[in-house]
Amino acid sequence: MSARPPIRVLLADDHTLVRRGVRLILDGEPDLTVVAEAGDGAEAVAAARATEADLAVLDVAMPRMTGLQAARELSRRLPRLRILILTMYDNEQYFFEALKAGACGYVLKSVADRDLVEACRSAVRDEPFIYPGAERALVRSYLDRLHRGGGLPERPITEREEEILKLVAEGHTSKEIGELLFISAKTVERHRANLLQKLGVRDRLELTRYAIRAGLIEP
Repeated sequence: MSARPPIRVLLADDHTLVRRGVRLILDGEPDLTVVAEAGDGAEAVAAARATEADLAVLDVAMPRMTGLQAARELSRRLPRLRILILTMYDNEQYFFEALKAGACGYVLKSVADRDLVEACRSAVRDEPFIYPGAERALVRSYLDRLHRGGGLPERPITEREEEILKLVAEGHTSKEIGELLFISAKTVERHRANLLQKLGVRDRLELTRYAIRAGLIEP
C-alpha cells in the first residue's frame, strides 16, 4: 500500500518570523507540508488559487485583507479548501466570526506547538477543531440566547423542506416524494426550488452534499 500524500498547507501571516516558526512545526510532521506562504490576506487568496493546497492557515490581523476576509473569499471561491485561523486573539467575537467566515478551526498562537498539528489533521478530516476556551464561549453564547428568549438559532430550512431534502438526496423522484408525503409532485418541485434558493446551491448533487453535512443521510 502506498503512503498517503502529505496534507498541502498554505500559510499566511504578515510576520516572517512567525511564518518561519509555524513552518518548522508543520514541516516537522511526515503528513504535513507547507507548499506556499503569504504575507497578507490578498496574497493568501492569490496563492490558494495558484497552488493545490488542501488547507489554508490564516492569521487574523494582516494588511490589505484580514484573515477573516480572506477566509470568506476562499470559502466562496474554493469551497473544498479547508481553513484554520491561527491567532494571538483569545476573543469570542473573532472566534464566532471565523466560524461564520467558513473556518473549521481556531488555534491560538500561544499554544500552536501543542494544538496546530492536530487542528490541521482535524480540518482535513472535516472535523471542527475548537480550543478549550472556545467551548466555554459556545456554551455562554447559547445560555445568553436562552436568557434573552432567543432559544436556538433559527433552522435554515423548515421541517417539511428537510423531509423533502432527505428524500431528494436519497434519489427519489418528485412523484415518489409526493406519494410518500401525500402532497402533489408540483408542491414537491416548489419546495425543491425553495431549498436551492435558501441553501445557495445549484443542483441535486449539491443538495445531497448538504444533506450529508447536515447528518440527514450517510455518505
